Amino acid sequence: MSLRHGLLGLLAEGPASGYDLTQHFQTALGTVWPAQHPKIYAELTRLAEDGLIEVESLGPRGRKAYRITGSGLVEIRRWLAEEPVDHTLRQEPLLRAFFFWLMTPEQLDAHLRQEAAFFSAAAEQLRSFAAAKDRGEFGSAPPTQSVRIAIEAGIRLYGALAEWAEWARDAPPVLPERPGAEIID
Repeated sequence: MSLRHGLLGLLAEGPASGYDLTQHFQTALGTVWPAQHPKIYAELTRLAEDGLIEVESLGPRGRKAYRITGSGLVEIRRWLAEEPVDHTLRQEPLLRAFFFWLMTPEQLDAHLRQEAAFFSAAAEQLRSFAAAKDRGEFGSAPPTQSVRIAIEAGIRLYGALAEWAEWARDAPPVLPERPGAEIID
């Protein structure tokens, strides 16, 4: 996913300011695709220059609310239907797992406890959000239904990662002598 398409998708729901979009990224999309305030504003400028969004209104202190244009809607739909999906999961916890053999057993156990706790808490937070959506607290509009589907994927992924961390604690790999230990210890 690109930030460009994430912003177009959010603006397809309705007009929003850069601040509103930043908040939406932090609360709803942060674990999927983090975006910093300056990058969002830079991308909004590019989207406007490309005619995919336009300024809907100007508010106090130069606040701009943007809306998607017809061309922007065509682009987000094209991306969804035609662009190949990048299935690469860039998960630092899994990258680190390749190098667990460099940790002491105590360090590894502490690390895996922290990972299990983090992933369990993240899954639980998403479960709470899903329950609110299931109770209809956010309505039943198509964007809400799509968000619920995405939340379920997050629940399942974080739940699986929590289970993996617990499994790894119970069945740690055999840790050989650490090469170079005399250099770093």
